[in-house]
Amino acid sequence: MELAKITSKGQITIPIAIRRMLGVKDGDKVMFVQEGNKVVMMNASVEALLEVQEAFKGVADNLGITDDQDVVDMVREIRAERIGNYVCE
Repeated sequence: MELAKITSKGQITIPIAIRRMLGVKDGDKVMFVQEGNKVVMMNASVEALLEVQEAFKGVADNLGITDDQDVVDMVREIRAERIGNYVCE
């Protein structure tokens, strides 16, 4: 268990062990989420990434992407389409 003291301005210093656990450093943002009668602090960037992953769940299957080479091929195809669009315009 780690403790932090609240200043008169409502600020706290997050203990180093907690910063390391969250993977946050100077300038990073943290978010506070209420879960019942508790408040959980999270690394905002990691939480955003998890939300994006959840939103895209199943998209690779729907597109027939099964491995890294499929991703490379898709990127090449999209680039070729974009280059073609610029040439035609």
